[in-house]
Amino acid sequence: MEQKKSNKVIKIILLILVIAIVVGLIIYLIPIMKGISTEEGRLAFKQKIDDLGFLGILVLFLLQLAQIVLVILPGEPLEIMAGMCYGTIGGTIFIFASVFITTTIIYFLVKKYGKKALYQSFKKEKIDKIENSKAFKNPKTVETVLIILFAIPGTPKDLLTYIGGLLPINYIKFVLIGTFARFPSVISSTIAGDNIIQGKIGIVAWAYGISFALTAIIIFLINKFDKSKATKDALNSLK
Repeated sequence: MEQKKSNKVIKIILLILVIAIVVGLIIYLIPIMKGISTEEGRLAFKQKIDDLGFLGILVLFLLQLAQIVLVILPGEPLEIMAGMCYGTIGGTIFIFASVFITTTIIYFLVKKYGKKALYQSFKKEKIDKIENSKAFKNPKTVETVLIILFAIPGTPKDLLTYIGGLLPINYIKFVLIGTFARFPSVISSTIAGDNIIQGKIGIVAWAYGISFALTAIIIFLINKFDKSKATKDALNSLK
């Protein structure tokens, strides 16, 4: 009981810190964001980011860490922000690096403390349902299933990150899958952010349109060729 109270206090403190950081960033960037529709405004925004230097990278990383650890923030806005700040390539590298680090931390925490660590953020019934799913228990299918789930935009990737330590898959494979299988979602968002800052709104629509089309194709192929129904079973266990 005392441990649970302590964990809740820590999460509340972290949440307050995250809110403070977000509010601080908003206050700092709002004046310049108002002019982002003009070339002068976009140049001023980039200058603000450049002025932040390493602090800007650190703040964005802390937000990424909070997004995964606290499971309260959607990932896409951070990916778009990374694209706006560091371009498509730089933003994608930044997201991959930060996800790799946070996924590693969470993987070993779950390995050390087991399912009890997950019950602080997720319902026990949900974790048990996932752990008992045939798709996640089978070493022969779990890697393929994870690749598909991480690649599909909209799946609960934070939850998938947490359950890695419970699955029949080693650390290297899980972290590589959990990082790089996100590529379709990450690249579309960083492209969007990069082109927003350049005022190329049409390319933003194309980026997301292609991402949604790829998602539809992946789901179609799953329905058509997944004879073992492993991916469907995994998706059902995540609902």
